Amino acid sequence: MVTSLRQRPKRPPSAPTSAGSSTVHRAAWLGLAAATGAAALLQLDGTVITVALPTVARELHVSSGTSSAVLTAYFLPYALLLWPGGSLVDRWGSRRTGLAGLAVFAAGVLCGALAPSFGVLVAGRVVQGAGAGLVSPAALAGAVAGFPPTRRGTALGIWGAAAGISNLIGPLLGGLVTAAAGWRAVWWTLLVLGGLAGAAVARLLPRGGGERGAAEGRVFTGTVRSATAVAALTFAVMIGSFFLAEQYLQRTAHYSPLAASAALLLVALLVGLGAPVAGRLADARGERLPALAGFSLAGLGLVVLAVPGMPLHDPATVLPLAAVGVGLGLLFVPTSRAALNATPDALHGRTSALLSGGRLVGAGVGAALAGAAVGTAPTASHVHLALLVAALACLLVGIPAAGRLGSAGSGLQEAEQNAGS
Repeated sequence: MVTSLRQRPKRPPSAPTSAGSSTVHRAAWLGLAAATGAAALLQLDGTVITVALPTVARELHVSSGTSSAVLTAYFLPYALLLWPGGSLVDRWGSRRTGLAGLAVFAAGVLCGALAPSFGVLVAGRVVQGAGAGLVSPAALAGAVAGFPPTRRGTALGIWGAAAGISNLIGPLLGGLVTAAAGWRAVWWTLLVLGGLAGAAVARLLPRGGGERGAAEGRVFTGTVRSATAVAALTFAVMIGSFFLAEQYLQRTAHYSPLAASAALLLVALLVGLGAPVAGRLADARGERLPALAGFSLAGLGLVVLAVPGMPLHDPATVLPLAAVGVGLGLLFVPTSRAALNATPDALHGRTSALLSGGRLVGAGVGAALAGAAVGTAPTASHVHLALLVAALACLLVGIPAAGRLGSAGSGLQEAEQNAGS
């Protein structure tokens, strides 16, 4: 008995995780923390300056309409650099690409913080957007590095929670900082946060990855296309609905910018809470279930809010808003997990770029449609009608699209076929 025990082979404690193992090592969790911080920074940057724009326009002597160029100057290069950024992730790895992007991003932020004129400020935003286009695919691919496919939902739940909350609390932070220290303090805050994100990426994301010539295969698979479409619709509904709410509360209900942002904080927190739940569900049951639940909850909540006569700035709105928030939170993870599990690791950079591109397109379309809906004077009837359109998009378009996302193992099978093709 003693001899047989001594002859048993022992597994080394540092043995690498096999493809089918569910073990996640400490390095993977640390890398997830760094990637999550970088992703949250980008989402925060997209919204934190919105409240500061009236002050920017006044102090740099431009019209309110002209000041919106600060937003366009960020998102356009962001979108254009996503595909090159994803290709660099597949060649260089997430760490090198992320650090390069954060350096470019920080240079743009510094330019904006010191800008003597509006033109220089816009130029700085262009540089920031270019850096964001490199960081975004590196952050998503880096978030799942080291996680086996069956545990990626858990990782993406954490990643999605941080990114979703950052996207929605940005205006609140921007309002606080602007009120306390002026609009330039927003840019200095971003510079500090960018430095912290860069230090975390440099220290915690693993070196290596992305070998030249190794990233072969198909990125535009059926699963990736479906996931990208679901991601675009999710962000169109989310950004469009929250744009409607902010505009109505400020321009019709006469809330201050800070109060309007604070009123939506509950929904932001629920979005963040929904993402980890979706991650666990996706790992256990596949992506289809949380995606269907997400669109169903968001759609039903929006239907209630769209009922004529339903108060839009009243405690009665809390319950349907809670359903919308949880529903949107459930939609962050399934798209990323389905797409990443349907492609080999060597193509995760470009897959991440497609997902990020879909989200940006969706956000832009949602904001544009919401802006057209409210016009110059958003009335309650306009908002009700626009929310009804968003609800129908969730129920009639989102649910069928979610049904095309795979079950727990289908994405892995597609990735294996893709890798072998």
